[in-house]
Amino acid sequence: MFKRLNNQSGFTLIEMMIVLLVISVLILLAIPNVTKRAAEIDETGCDALEQMVEGQVQAYKLKNKENPATAAALVPDYLESENDLTCSDGRTIVVTNGEVSISNP
Repeated sequence: MFKRLNNQSGFTLIEMMIVLLVISVLILLAIPNVTKRAAEIDETGCDALEQMVEGQVQAYKLKNKENPATAAALVPDYLESENDLTCSDGRTIVVTNGEVSISNP
């Protein structure tokens, strides 16, 4: 009179727990790697900004036949503002008598 259903498709609770465990382990392995890469990206970006400012200093020298005393001499013709000289990691690009360097915060 009663028909017994014998449907075996789907995941068991243990299978779902194993899948969640594997995903958790993968996330725990990935997070430190992403954090380490973020620091490298910030450093590379700051180095690229320094090279860009060096190029603007060279353009200033060609046009004006002298070194810019500070970064303020490069604004507005070569840089939009002096605020553009701050890297995402807090370091600052400094221009002193035509020399470009990175100062630590």
